[in-house]
Amino acid sequence: MGQSPIRAEPQKKKPMRTSNFILAVVGAAFLGAGAAHALDAAPRPQPLTPALAPALAAPVTKYGSVRDALRSGMRTYNAGDKIGAVHALEYAAGQGHSLALWKLGRMYADGDGVEHDDLKAFEYFSKLADQHADESPDSPNAGAVSSAFVALGSYFLDGIQGTYVAANPARAVEMFSYAASYFSDSNAQYNLARLYLEGTGVRKDSRQAARWFNLAAEKGHTASQALLGHLLMTGQGVPRQRAKGLMWLTLAREASTDAAKDQWIVDLYQDAFTASDDSDRKLALALLEQYIQARR
Repeated sequence: MGQSPIRAEPQKKKPMRTSNFILAVVGAAFLGAGAAHALDAAPRPQPLTPALAPALAAPVTKYGSVRDALRSGMRTYNAGDKIGAVHALEYAAGQGHSLALWKLGRMYADGDGVEHDDLKAFEYFSKLADQHADESPDSPNAGAVSSAFVALGSYFLDGIQGTYVAANPARAVEMFSYAASYFSDSNAQYNLARLYLEGTGVRKDSRQAARWFNLAAEKGHTASQALLGHLLMTGQGVPRQRAKGLMWLTLAREASTDAAKDQWIVDLYQDAFTASDDSDRKLALALLEQYIQARR
């Protein structure tokens, strides 16, 4: 049977910042709590002092406004001049503009037009998370802020070799917890569920993992649908529900588009289908139809 991915799904490499964004401990009450507390809103991460990384200052460039700098940077980026885009985006980022911080973080994390640099990505994402953690979940910029928390959580899982960013799974739990609860981010919910499933940075708890997988699965998160279905099929830490498990795995299989990357999902589905009897398959089909109808 194929293996599911072990690390954070969305971000290629992980970003959070140790400068102004070394976070206070979320608290033993959350990290060690039972099922009744796992879905409570995580406290807002608080910065600690002194900062461990230099502040990101805006370069000396003339722009009419921060918004003008952002627009200039994006126009230049879309035109293919990514180095030129960096200069404009750095100006906007130096003024704390959330989208500029996020874009620069992603460019350095992905090596997109610039040399790949996880530490720079980490620091841009950290400044974004530090300055905009209280962004309204309904804000147009909420997705960028939430994405920064997810990236930071991923960086803290392994650390960044040769830098001051050490592996800190407990801090990764904090990052994913905040994005999963405050922003209801499906990628964060998936990553947090994986940590509970593996017992990484938090007490191993398959029931908690299933609850976070379920929240992400309801949003259409394919990997969460697959792993939730697998847990329900096998009864791992949750009551066994073969038909419902097969339903989730069917949804995940149908949503899979990358044959190589998603082979593990296909394998889980095939194992589940083989282990199901006719009544399970019929009920799974009925549940699937109900699920689709409810979302039309």
